[in-house]
Amino acid sequence: MLNISGLKEGIVLDHIEAGRSLDIYYHLGLDKLECQVAIIKNARSNKMGRKDIIKIEGGLDTIDLEVLGYIDHNITVNIIRDNQIVEKCTVKLPKKIVNVIQCKNPRCITSIEQELPHVFYLADEKTETYRCKYCEEKYSRRNR
Repeated sequence: MLNISGLKEGIVLDHIEAGRSLDIYYHLGLDKLECQVAIIKNARSNKMGRKDIIKIEGGLDTIDLEVLGYIDHNITVNIIRDNQIVEKCTVKLPKKIVNVIQCKNPRCITSIEQELPHVFYLADEKTETYRCKYCEEKYSRRNR
């Protein structure tokens, strides 16, 4: 049995779709932080079969919940203080995301103006479809 020690203070991202933890690790910029991070891949789960878990030492200010909601809105965010879970948060699909995905339309202004942020807004929650703010190009989250 694998044993990863508990956190005195930090965040545990639970119920991550198996195999998606490294994607989340880089999107959240955890590779640039000095805190300890533990990634558990393919953990057994009664609910999901297999899942990934990320444990992050430190406060919630290091996590962008908007990015998490876009990547996987089924993730549970557990806030840990004094070795205890003090709060559980769920994330949802964000209405707007910035610099998480890039517009693939070659005629979009973001292709020419490199400094412009890539802004997408949620166009259809049921199909998880986003559209570019500048050119209306569709991007379906399900077809990543």
